[in-house]
Amino acid sequence: GTKRYLDPHLIVDPSLSLREGAVLPWRDRDPSFLNPLLQGLARLHHFNLDLPFASLPKSIQRLILYGSNEEKIPLHLSRPFEGVIPEIERKSEESEEGTGEWEAFMNEAPCPDCRGTRLKKEVLSIKVGGRSIAEAARLSIREALDFFDHLKLPPRSQRIAHGILKEIGDRLRFMLEVGLDYLTLDRTAASLSGGESPRIRLATQIGSSLVGILYILDEPSIGLHPRDHLRLLGTLKRLRDLGNTVIVVEHDEETIRAADTVIDMGPGPGAKGGEVVFAGPPKDLIGAEHSLTGQYLSGRLSIPVPENRRPIGERSLLIRGARANNLKNIDVRVPLGTFTCVTGVSGSGKSTLVIDTLYRFLAQRLYHGPRRALPVNGIEGLEYIDKVVHVDQMPIGRTPRSNPATYTGLFQPIRDLFARLPESRMRGYPPGRFSFNVAGGRCESCHGDGVLKVEMHFLPDVYVTCEECHGKRYNRETLEVRYKEKTIADVLEMTAEEAYAFFQAIPVIRQKLQTLCDVGLGYLQLGQPATTLSGGEAQRIKLARELSKRETGRTVYILDEPTTGLHFADIQRLLQVFNQLTDRGNTVIVIEHNLEVIKSADHIIDLGPEGGERGGEVVGCGTPEELAQNPSSCTGQFLKRKL
Repeated sequence: GTKRYLDPHLIVDPSLSLREGAVLPWRDRDPSFLNPLLQGLARLHHFNLDLPFASLPKSIQRLILYGSNEEKIPLHLSRPFEGVIPEIERKSEESEEGTGEWEAFMNEAPCPDCRGTRLKKEVLSIKVGGRSIAEAARLSIREALDFFDHLKLPPRSQRIAHGILKEIGDRLRFMLEVGLDYLTLDRTAASLSGGESPRIRLATQIGSSLVGILYILDEPSIGLHPRDHLRLLGTLKRLRDLGNTVIVVEHDEETIRAADTVIDMGPGPGAKGGEVVFAGPPKDLIGAEHSLTGQYLSGRLSIPVPENRRPIGERSLLIRGARANNLKNIDVRVPLGTFTCVTGVSGSGKSTLVIDTLYRFLAQRLYHGPRRALPVNGIEGLEYIDKVVHVDQMPIGRTPRSNPATYTGLFQPIRDLFARLPESRMRGYPPGRFSFNVAGGRCESCHGDGVLKVEMHFLPDVYVTCEECHGKRYNRETLEVRYKEKTIADVLEMTAEEAYAFFQAIPVIRQKLQTLCDVGLGYLQLGQPATTLSGGEAQRIKLARELSKRETGRTVYILDEPTTGLHFADIQRLLQVFNQLTDRGNTVIVIEHNLEVIKSADHIIDLGPEGGERGGEVVGCGTPEELAQNPSSCTGQFLKRKL
């Protein structure tokens, strides 16, 4: 339904001249080739190479982008000028990788022939109830259910369609039950949020009406507003009542209280955990003294409501006319130097406003990236900020070689320390000797992986511990160098908390370890492969890396649901980090459904009132107390109970 094309807006920075590098794909070009070419063009067509690209005549802009056709340019070799776009098209056709290298300069537009429907005219000419299949697919689930329920067909067609219509109606109702009434049927799977995809899979399971099945759900409350969460619990109970067993891994208070049996693991994280602290009904968990979860449920421990909220000053980012996806041309003010929460029911437009509009706009302006046309009139207040950081939940590395120590920049000072030891200096070992990624100090049998991959052809690959280094990753000579009786391999096996105590005397290492402990990751091993980390852990490692950098007090931090996978105690720690950042003058913007975080914010922007087309408006703004008094805010009604 779409075609990819090279977008001139992404190829050229209109504020720069050709001499300053206005043509972004040419930035890595050899000047000895490029300069004579541009000078030849300028002489022939009488234009100034020092004028901003936007000030050049349209005919010259077209010449640079699309070439001189057959007209030859008088250079040391006289030939036609190909143009930026034809040149990239030719190179991508010749390249084995296709358009991969030029992806940053490409955009997507609806196909001009089918107008995004993906189907031929002959297929679209067949209509049921006055709608083609493409028009029916554009309906939201609620609208589609209404359409098929009220579909009037001739008697013969009605008999043929009876079974099909019943099946369509049942499936749409299951989607309605899990709170996805706002999704359109033709929505692409890639554009679904982390909370929507599992609920679609859940709806298919309800639809199958199977009995005697064991369902395992890992944090189904991710991305769910408290209102949608109640619907989800109803669905899980229905699966149980059909005669199935439902096991849910969850931190959410409502889910824990709604369960028939709770198994509480602990008592701490990582090596301090792995035991069953409590097993039984939720009412007994509340009285369990040794259970941290029980203490939070009973109220003996709690996340307090802040006594004073930061005052909202004059400085702010003002988003004008945001209209991406379902946003209704809204103006939103984000106060700077505060902790702001963006809330709303699932699908109300939170990620669209914060990530797709605010973050992309700021990143383009502050980092001079390709300027994709964004559906927003503009954002005011950029003079008050100099940096924007989006801390997402994408993996920190795709291979087991990436780990918390390498990602946070902690491993470099540790290697430097080992290289400065007398034993290393005597042997002439540089810091690179203590890297498992380069030859020299690593075990060459497993190339520093610590494991060997055994390919099983039709089965998943099996990894076995390297017999040479026994999983240590380094060769014998490297492991003979010790600091306080510990080798570099021993250090990688330490948790962040153990390493913090061990490196207490080395400030540069201690500070980075402190940030890992501050975000609640003291239990992680420094050398733990990135592939084994959860989304929530990856996000907090990124947060720790940002915390360890020197900030200016003019940074905007953007986080999408940072409480994913966090226990009450970890949420409390995370809030301390947010407050620490905000107290230094930075701005923290969080998309969140967790009421513990929402009640701790200085300012709330609530979107809604519903999801999809019935969302995208600002329902309320202000402090948590002000939002709790707003009768039209769904978030406010749940927040009122917390406050």
